[in-house]
Amino acid sequence: MAITENITWNSSLYDKKHDFVFKYGEYLVQLLTPQEGERILDIGCGTGHLTNLIAASGAMVTGMDSSIDMIAKARNEYPHLPFRLASVTDFNFNEPFDALFSNAVLHWVTDKEQAIQSMYNNLKPGGRLVLEMGGKGNVEKIVHALKIALTNHGYTQNATREVWYYPSLSEYTGLLEKQGFRVTYATHYNRETELKDTQQGIKDWVHMFCGAYLEGVEDAAKDAILDEVQETLRHTHFRNQKWYADYKRLRVVAIKEN
Repeated sequence: MAITENITWNSSLYDKKHDFVFKYGEYLVQLLTPQEGERILDIGCGTGHLTNLIAASGAMVTGMDSSIDMIAKARNEYPHLPFRLASVTDFNFNEPFDALFSNAVLHWVTDKEQAIQSMYNNLKPGGRLVLEMGGKGNVEKIVHALKIALTNHGYTQNATREVWYYPSLSEYTGLLEKQGFRVTYATHYNRETELKDTQQGIKDWVHMFCGAYLEGVEDAAKDAILDEVQETLRHTHFRNQKWYADYKRLRVVAIKEN
């Protein structure tokens, strides 16, 4: 996946402190309503938790991710399931799927038109796409604080980087419709998310998900930047001894009609 392929993911840190990513996705599996015998592709499967949950329905599910580390851990955790290392912008299976599922992945893909085309091409006529991704305004306050801190410490070039694609509801559903999908359900909603580490919640989150902003930053400066970001957000993102991230999500169901 365009941006994700350039990121080294810490799969252990992901599972230990950021498991909210796939735990929130469990409701999305209910929206998918996988059926026994269906062929389903889990796009951006990460460490395979939701792939395994889908498989519990009796569906024949394959997990796909562009991270070598994530796929390696998924194969180790769920050796009974098939996993493939591939990018959503350029993948192909011999037989199209009954359904495509994607949780918290597509906002990492800047080549969104190519990703949508690849998904369309690998779906059966009448098949469904069920996805959730970051929407317009997602983690806006965290990113704003990070860019200010980077600038304050002399990393102005880093502060100009655009790491994610967070579209509005109309923008993304319009791209799906242009490709030939019929959107049957779409919502853009606030989902404030509690972070696991009560002491270093924001710092951990930035360390896990914002590596592209911190490339080339010296270790001493990195620590100072992370401290500054967390303290800047303390009055808005810290309540009752817990840290929260200002998530806004898009959830979409679309059908390939032809």
